[in-house]
Amino acid sequence: MDYFKVNGNLIEYVLGYLNDGERSDKNGMNEQQIEIAREIIRFMNEIPGGFLIYRAIGEEEIIYANEALMKIFKCSNLQEFRELTGNSFKGVVLNDDLDVVEESIRMQIENNTDNLDYVEYRIRRKDGVIRWVEDYGHFIHSDSVGDIFYVFITDVTEEKERRLAETAAIVKEKELKIKNLTEQYDKERNVIRQENLRRLEVIEGLSVNYDSILYIDLISNKLLPYRASARMKDDLEAIYQPRDYRKYIARYIDTWVYHEDRELVREATSIKGIKKKISLSKTYFINYRIVENGAIVHMQLRVVNVGSEKSISQVVIGIRNIEEEINRDLKQMQVLEDALRASKRANIAKNTFLSNMSHDMRTPLNAIFGYTALAKNCVDEATRVYLDKIDVSGKQLLELIDKVLQISQLEAGEILLDESGHYIGDILCRVVNNVKTLADEKKVTVNVDLSKVNNQEIVCDGDKLEQALTHLVNNAVKYSNFGAKTQIVVSEVQNLHNGYSVYRFEVIDNGIGIDGDALEHIFEPFERIKNTTFSGVYGTGLGLTIAKRYVEAMGGNITVESTLGKGSKFSVNINCRIAAREVNLTEAIEDLVGKFCGKKILVVDDNEINMEIETEILSDLGFNVDAAEDGDIAVSKMQSAQAGDYALIIMDIQMPRMDGRTATRQIRSLPDKQIAAIPIIALSANAFDSDKKLSRESGIDEHLAKPVDVPLLLKTIFTVLRAKSE
Repeated sequence: MDYFKVNGNLIEYVLGYLNDGERSDKNGMNEQQIEIAREIIRFMNEIPGGFLIYRAIGEEEIIYANEALMKIFKCSNLQEFRELTGNSFKGVVLNDDLDVVEESIRMQIENNTDNLDYVEYRIRRKDGVIRWVEDYGHFIHSDSVGDIFYVFITDVTEEKERRLAETAAIVKEKELKIKNLTEQYDKERNVIRQENLRRLEVIEGLSVNYDSILYIDLISNKLLPYRASARMKDDLEAIYQPRDYRKYIARYIDTWVYHEDRELVREATSIKGIKKKISLSKTYFINYRIVENGAIVHMQLRVVNVGSEKSISQVVIGIRNIEEEINRDLKQMQVLEDALRASKRANIAKNTFLSNMSHDMRTPLNAIFGYTALAKNCVDEATRVYLDKIDVSGKQLLELIDKVLQISQLEAGEILLDESGHYIGDILCRVVNNVKTLADEKKVTVNVDLSKVNNQEIVCDGDKLEQALTHLVNNAVKYSNFGAKTQIVVSEVQNLHNGYSVYRFEVIDNGIGIDGDALEHIFEPFERIKNTTFSGVYGTGLGLTIAKRYVEAMGGNITVESTLGKGSKFSVNINCRIAAREVNLTEAIEDLVGKFCGKKILVVDDNEINMEIETEILSDLGFNVDAAEDGDIAVSKMQSAQAGDYALIIMDIQMPRMDGRTATRQIRSLPDKQIAAIPIIALSANAFDSDKKLSRESGIDEHLAKPVDVPLLLKTIFTVLRAKSE
């Protein structure tokens, strides 16, 4: 039989090669055809999952098994695998499962027009261990090799055991929870099944799911088509005839690919692009669109390396229609979005309830405090002791309510910052006063050290910084012994030369300390370590959680060091802008224009109207303005600039090719340190606190919101340039 006339089915082609064994003539196959068959077999050995081919009749003799399957069975070679299984599929399946598995396969094949089946069963490895596997099979019949199955096998023991455990837990839950968990389980199962089906599609690359299958020799620029869709057949005289790859793929792109996706497909299918991507991964794919009969159709192109990993000389390209998958994914995305919205509504309702409940509890507490105070004036000394205990317990309950309320407010939505000018000394003064009563009761001394601060006037959310530090100092005093000492040490650890400095606030005590195992949980809500409970000290376990969330909202971080029995040190690091001195803006701008005469301001914005407005404003002030329409252009200009050419960059955030934050990171990483440190001001419609935080993290000096506030923009330019010149 001529194995090259099998309607392009590569599995059948490979089987023909395997059936010929060591025959020298190979039914008339030439050297190139033999090498291609070997490459396909080599490819099947390199795929991550197990792959098995066996006869569908008789003793179900095993024809081929790849290396991954032998690893699943803990066999070192094919001979060991054949001996372990008796060279039969019946020996692959655990005997207790065999009848059920074969009956399931038979029923699925009979009722499936595509001759596909899926089963789960157990196997026994060579080391005697029993494992669960998934089996995706395909039945084919041909005159050349008869009836056979080829299957894709994956070890799913851990997943199977997890699902069984989850199922047992689900039974105990309420009906609604059972429904939700079952749906989640089905989603996870579908994801796993989709992944295995995609792997099987690569083998069918090997099969009917691909419209076209092309074998490419990258060195000789030759294309050998195994299967061609109607779109490609017009340019092909016959299957298995070599073609010029570059010319053929260029003609396909110009004829069929949607114009917006042509550059994407050109890059993914160029020989240079293929080598680059395959050097990072054995396979990759792109989704793109074609125009067929006047309608847009979604397609997928997958490239798989079937040659040597070192030289990257041979690949297989498969092209298939994914229109149904795209529509299904869109529907699934809508389902997930609906579920997310429902979850957010439930969370908001929960926090609203908790907030209202906390407020309502304060009313009877006020009555308790009031009547307790009145009663103290008209009772004897013994009764007064009991009233004092009621008063202390009430205050502890009030503290718990206040902290729970703070947590509920933090979880209800984004924390909004209200930044303004503050003196660090004033903030710490309020912190000390907040803990004074507790400190006096325990005779704990609270000292403040500002000797390492050069600039005390900063711009920050003073209220949130005060609350965060109060929680830390209150914690230090609460868990210190009578007569102990607590220190608040503030250091200006780094001047960033962009108007900002890094400030470190350290709260140091010589209290009971924290065990090392408890440190990693110390900031979790309601977490209290064992020794605080045994010590009899009251605490809610919420103070440190609130402090951490406020610090992170301000763009900072908090760490802790502690030794059991010796004390603890909590460190807060925050970038704060140094408050600017009030100046005459007009005179300041004139002075700056004169100082930076001959230097340019680079305005980066993809919107022509915004560009025109910003250019006019700066030009009228006497600045020399240069323009860049996208982030990548700005990076290019900085790469070719000399130190001192530009004084400042005004940077948009959202741009089509490269966003402003990415451009800033690339500029900050330039080898010329002077150019890399150029002041950058973001001017963007993204105005949330989280957006400003992201800008600062990317290296942007200031973040202003659109529409342009001209006085604020000029003041910011002055502030940033003055800081640079100093």
